[in-house]
Amino acid sequence: MSLTSTIRLVLAKPHPAGRPFIWGGVAAALLGWILLGSWLFWLGAAFTAFCLYFFRDPDRVPPPRPNAVVAPADGRVVSVMPAIPPEELGLGPEPRWRVAIFLSVLDVHVNRSPIEGRITRIAYRAGAFVNAALDKASDDNERNALAIRTTDGRDLGVVQIAGLIARRIVCTVREGDMVGTGERFGIIRFGSRTDVYLPHGVKPLVMVGQTMIGGETVIAELPLVTVP
Repeated sequence: MSLTSTIRLVLAKPHPAGRPFIWGGVAAALLGWILLGSWLFWLGAAFTAFCLYFFRDPDRVPPPRPNAVVAPADGRVVSVMPAIPPEELGLGPEPRWRVAIFLSVLDVHVNRSPIEGRITRIAYRAGAFVNAALDKASDDNERNALAIRTTDGRDLGVVQIAGLIARRIVCTVREGDMVGTGERFGIIRFGSRTDVYLPHGVKPLVMVGQTMIGGETVIAELPLVTVP
C-alpha cells in the first residue's frame, strides 16, 4: 500500500455509528481544557483519536465482475471450511463453504455486501462474547445474520458476529432491500468476526491467513448461468 493510500485510509471519514463516541470524547476533552488541562483533557483527546481511527469508513471499489463474491469486511481469514449455516437464516441443513474473517480493533469494521442481490431475511440471536478468532464463535457468540438472494436465484449468507469486547452489532438494511456488491450494510463495534456462507457448489478462492479488504478482495466466483 502506498503512503498516499495509507493516509487516505487513516483519515477516512467516520461511520455514523461512531459519532456518539467521537462527540463524547470531544466533550470530555473540552471539559478537561476548561479545568485547566486536567488528566480528563488528555483522556478525552486520546479517546477521540482512537474513535476517529476505529470508525473510519473509507470508500471501496468492488471488482467490475458481476459473478464476484467479495469480502464483507477487512481482516484476516481464520477459517475456510464446510459448515451448516445458522438455522435462523433458513438456508437449509446442508453444509456449504464458509469463509470466516476476524477483525482486530485496528481493522476497518464497516460490513459490506459480498454480492448484489435482495435481502431475504435478517435474524438476530443473542449469545456469548468469546474470542471471535475461535471457531466456536460462529455458534456461541451474539450474531446478526443476513440471507441474500442473487438476481439469478442463488442464496448466500453473511453473519455479523460480536467478539470478546464487542457489544454492539449495527445493521442498516432491512428485509426486502436491494444491495450492490460492496455496499455498506452495517458495522460491529470493537473487535469482531464476519462469516460468509457461499451458495451451494461455489468454492472459496482464499486461504486461512490471508488479509482481506472489505468490498474489494474476491473470495469466490459464482459459476456463470448459461441461458438456453
